[in-house]
Order: sequence, then structure tokens, then C-alpha cells
Amino acid sequence: MKRSRAIAGAAALAVAGIATMATATTASAAPAAAATYNGACGSGYSVVNSVPVTGKGTVYLTYSAKTGKNCVVTVRNSPGKKVYMYTYLTATDGSSDWVYDSGQYTSYAGPVYLPGKGICVDWGGAIESVSVSVSGSNCGRMAAGVVTHH
Repeated sequence: MKRSRAIAGAAALAVAGIATMATATTASAAPAAAATYNGACGSGYSVVNSVPVTGKGTVYLTYSAKTGKNCVVTVRNSPGKKVYMYTYLTATDGSSDWVYDSGQYTSYAGPVYLPGKGICVDWGGAIESVSVSVSGSNCGRMAAGVVTHH
């Protein structure tokens, strides 16, 4: 389910951040295979940035030159039973609402879309209690942004 509400998105991020700080994670005995982009954003979207959700999966930022939109999807390393997942995208300058998707999913959260031609974006996601966010990235020139792991 997609929602576009700045206040709700910020509140959800705050709750996810608090839950992440309160929950300890343990390393698995064997590393899981890394998640690969699953094409969930659709035809014409190419991966322009990604960040690992430590031990759980990867969040992918994609872009379509044809539509001028960014798309974000959070993908698990190993699909399975439903777990809490979250993905979000917003303009760094505050010119857009937060666009996000959260819930209990077996393999990925999202996709979420936002017009992004020539603007910096903040984006990220969570899988279970592990989250990651990227601030001020992909400002029309592939800027890496600032990555924060939680």
C-alpha cells in the first residue's frame, strides 16, 4: 500500500528508528546471498544507487530518463515468511511529500515513485529491525549522498 503523507512518513521513520535502536541484531552463521534488483520499478528504470541493509537485503534507487522519476524498492536477500519491511523516497529540499510503503512482506517493499529530474533525494528502507537511509543523493549528477545505517 502506497502513501504520500509528509507527517505520516516522518512519524513512521521515527518509529522505525526507535525500534531499530531498541532491538539488537545477531549475525547469522552463514552470510546470505546478496539481494539483486528485481525490476519491480518497471520497464525503463535503471539502478543508479544502492545501499545494503546489513545482513538482510538491499535498497535500490532507480531512475527512468523517459519519465524523469526516481523509484525505490527494498529487497530481501532471502525471501520467506512475512517480515516487517519499509521503503521511502522524498526530495531533500522538502519540496515533496514522503512517499513510502511499509508492511509485512515476503520479498520486497515498494516500489515507490517520485519525480526526480535535477533534484537531490533522500531514500532508504528497513527489513525487520535493520534500517538504512541515504540523504542528499543523486542530484542529477550521481552524487553519492550520506549513508546512515541503523
